[in-house]
Amino acid sequence: MNRSAPSQHPNADAQTPDPSIDDDPGQDGNLDDVVAALRGILATGQGTPSERALAERLNVKRHRLRRALDQLRAAGELAPARAGRPRTATPRRGDDLARDTNPVEIIELRMVLEPALARLAALRASPFEIMRIQRAASTPPGAVAGTVDLAFHKAVAAGARNSLAAELYALIREVATDARLRFGNSDNPSCPNRLKQRDAEHKLIADAIAARDPDAAEQAMRAHLGAVQRQILDRLGPSVAVA
Repeated sequence: MNRSAPSQHPNADAQTPDPSIDDDPGQDGNLDDVVAALRGILATGQGTPSERALAERLNVKRHRLRRALDQLRAAGELAPARAGRPRTATPRRGDDLARDTNPVEIIELRMVLEPALARLAALRASPFEIMRIQRAASTPPGAVAGTVDLAFHKAVAAGARNSLAAELYALIREVATDARLRFGNSDNPSCPNRLKQRDAEHKLIADAIAARDPDAAEQAMRAHLGAVQRQILDRLGPSVAVA
């Protein structure tokens, strides 16, 4: 007697669905809800966590999270994504640069770059980016002055919408915060009067950007950095000359 082969279910050979693929457009919640949740995280001013951390925090799949992030980038509410860098044996040069430079060179380069960034921000920044610049222009009670200063200038750089310039500016500030250069670091005043003056200078820059006045934004940034330069030179002593 011939034994018949066991019957197979028609879908027995089908591949098991990949749980990471979101075929249901309603799965993980509405995309607008994810965007709204991301806006809430960005509004805290504490930076953007990694994609993995965000996906776990919001309980969404990575590709849906990326769609929400892309939506915020398109609206100018989030800086453009960094292009992936190939892995090489060459270390980052920030540490090497800190050994070869000094506070005078850093402020000179900032005075070349940042007025141009302020001009571009006045022309290109989105309403959300302008709001972030204006919010960062003032130092809240109890806040660390240097942290507020860095947040303001990075917000202006992001508003310029030039990813290469923003990367260059980030490198400059990374070098400037090296412990070996900290005595000449960015505008981190200990004097309450200087802090008040700095906030006023920041506000002039922010107001010019909000008014879409590139000339005024550029001039206000140049004047502000001039004050920072004078402060650095005073710290370094009268023997330091600027060309």
